[in-house]
Amino acid sequence: MQLRKARRGGAHTGLTHVELFEMLRAMFLARVYVTLKPTVNDPEGRTIRSGLHSLGFARVASVRSGKYMEITLDASDRTAADAQVAEMCRKLLANPVIEEFRFDLEEGPVDA
Repeated sequence: MQLRKARRGGAHTGLTHVELFEMLRAMFLARVYVTLKPTVNDPEGRTIRSGLHSLGFARVASVRSGKYMEITLDASDRTAADAQVAEMCRKLLANPVIEEFRFDLEEGPVDA
């Protein structure tokens, strides 16, 4: 199947409709942080704290552990990317009963 070349003001741009559409999309890198809610017990954090103490880091008062993820996605704009990542977190990446999440979005070329 051959795609028609897009025209702008009667002039031939040399790009297909698909190529033009892809140019309008952006790549985003979402850095997602998932942590236990402050009221939830963190046995892993206590174990890490104990290990740090045994290694001589006696001044460590507390440790809270969590998860960090990097997700690369394409979206039409920042608002769409933000909505997609928030939905991913609510539906899969974080357990809303015991965990909280936050994320940062970075737009631009992302190394795969």
